[in-house]
Amino acid sequence: MTERFENVTVLTEGNVYFDGRCVSHTVILADGARKTVGVILPSVLTFSTGAPERMEIVAGRCRVRQAGSDSWQEYSAGQAFAVPGESRFDIEAIEPTHYVCHFD
Repeated sequence: MTERFENVTVLTEGNVYFDGRCVSHTVILADGARKTVGVILPSVLTFSTGAPERMEIVAGRCRVRQAGSDSWQEYSAGQAFAVPGESRFDIEAIEPTHYVCHFD
Protein backbone atom coordinates (compact mmCIF):
# COMPACT_ATOMS: atom_id res chain seq x y z
CA MET A 1 0.00 0.00 0.00
CA THR A 2 1.28 3.45 -0.88
CA GLU A 3 1.91 5.47 2.27
CA ARG A 4 3.85 8.39 0.83
CA PHE A 5 5.40 9.83 -2.32
CA GLU A 6 8.88 11.38 -2.33
CA ASN A 7 10.15 14.17 -4.64
CA VAL A 8 6.82 15.06 -6.23
CA THR A 9 4.96 18.05 -7.57
CA VAL A 10 1.47 18.58 -6.14
CA LEU A 11 -1.02 20.69 -8.05
CA THR A 12 -2.52 23.00 -5.45
CA GLU A 13 -5.98 23.33 -7.00
CA GLY A 14 -8.11 20.38 -5.97
CA ASN A 15 -10.28 18.25 -8.21
CA VAL A 16 -13.78 18.56 -6.77
CA TYR A 17 -16.47 16.19 -8.04
CA PHE A 18 -20.10 15.53 -7.19
CA ASP A 19 -20.66 18.70 -5.15
CA GLY A 20 -17.65 17.98 -2.95
CA ARG A 21 -18.40 14.35 -2.20
CA CYS A 22 -15.09 13.46 -3.86
CA VAL A 23 -12.01 15.70 -3.62
CA SER A 24 -8.53 14.86 -4.85
CA HIS A 25 -5.20 16.45 -5.69
CA THR A 26 -2.98 15.58 -8.62
CA VAL A 27 0.53 14.40 -7.81
CA ILE A 28 3.26 14.26 -10.47
CA LEU A 29 6.20 11.98 -9.73
CA ALA A 30 9.79 12.73 -10.72
CA ASP A 31 9.47 10.33 -13.70
CA GLY A 32 6.37 12.21 -14.94
CA ALA A 33 3.84 9.62 -13.78
CA ARG A 34 0.55 11.21 -12.68
CA LYS A 35 -1.55 10.05 -9.74
CA THR A 36 -4.42 11.48 -7.75
CA VAL A 37 -4.76 11.27 -3.98
CA GLY A 38 -8.17 11.92 -2.52
CA VAL A 39 -11.17 11.03 -0.41
CA ILE A 40 -14.75 10.05 -1.23
CA LEU A 41 -17.33 10.90 1.42
CA PRO A 42 -20.16 8.42 2.08
CA SER A 43 -22.24 8.34 -1.11
CA VAL A 44 -22.83 6.36 -4.30
CA LEU A 45 -21.08 7.88 -7.32
CA THR A 46 -20.45 6.91 -10.95
CA PHE A 47 -17.06 7.67 -12.51
CA SER A 48 -16.01 7.41 -16.15
CA THR A 49 -12.46 6.57 -17.18
CA GLY A 50 -10.44 7.70 -20.17
CA ALA A 51 -7.27 5.69 -19.53
CA PRO A 52 -6.97 2.48 -17.51
CA GLU A 53 -6.54 3.12 -13.81
CA ARG A 54 -5.97 1.31 -10.56
CA MET A 55 -7.68 2.56 -7.42
CA GLU A 56 -5.76 1.74 -4.25
CA ILE A 57 -7.80 2.06 -1.06
CA VAL A 58 -5.68 3.69 1.67
CA ALA A 59 -8.32 3.96 4.40
CA GLY A 60 -12.04 3.39 4.72
CA ARG A 61 -14.38 0.95 3.06
CA CYS A 62 -16.26 0.95 -0.22
CA ARG A 63 -18.14 -1.24 -2.68
CA VAL A 64 -17.51 -1.14 -6.43
CA ARG A 65 -19.59 -2.26 -9.40
CA GLN A 66 -17.75 -2.37 -12.73
CA ALA A 67 -19.49 -1.48 -16.00
CA GLY A 68 -21.57 -4.40 -17.31
CA SER A 69 -21.72 -6.15 -13.93
CA ASP A 70 -24.67 -6.51 -11.58
CA SER A 71 -22.55 -7.49 -8.59
CA TRP A 72 -20.73 -5.30 -6.09
CA GLN A 73 -17.26 -6.08 -4.71
CA GLU A 74 -16.19 -4.70 -1.33
CA TYR A 75 -12.74 -3.14 -0.78
CA SER A 76 -10.98 -1.78 2.29
CA ALA A 77 -7.56 -0.40 3.25
CA GLY A 78 -4.72 -2.21 1.53
CA GLN A 79 -6.81 -3.45 -1.39
CA ALA A 80 -7.06 -2.17 -4.95
CA PHE A 81 -9.16 -2.62 -8.07
CA ALA A 82 -8.49 -1.94 -11.75
CA VAL A 83 -10.80 -0.19 -14.20
CA PRO A 84 -10.30 -0.44 -17.97
CA GLY A 85 -9.94 2.69 -20.08
CA GLU A 86 -13.04 4.13 -21.75
CA SER A 87 -15.25 2.55 -19.11
CA ARG A 88 -17.12 3.47 -15.96
CA PHE A 89 -17.68 2.18 -12.45
CA ASP A 90 -20.03 2.81 -9.56
CA ILE A 91 -18.50 3.27 -6.13
CA GLU A 92 -20.33 3.35 -2.81
CA ALA A 93 -18.20 4.84 -0.06
CA ILE A 94 -19.57 3.14 3.04
CA GLU A 95 -17.40 5.43 5.18
CA PRO A 96 -14.92 8.15 4.15
CA THR A 97 -12.71 6.31 1.65
CA HIS A 98 -9.18 7.59 1.05
CA TYR A 99 -7.52 6.47 -2.16
CA VAL A 100 -4.63 6.76 -4.57
CA CYS A 101 -5.54 6.52 -8.24
CA HIS A 102 -2.72 5.18 -10.44
CA PHE A 103 -3.09 5.93 -14.16
CA ASP A 104 -1.61 3.39 -16.60
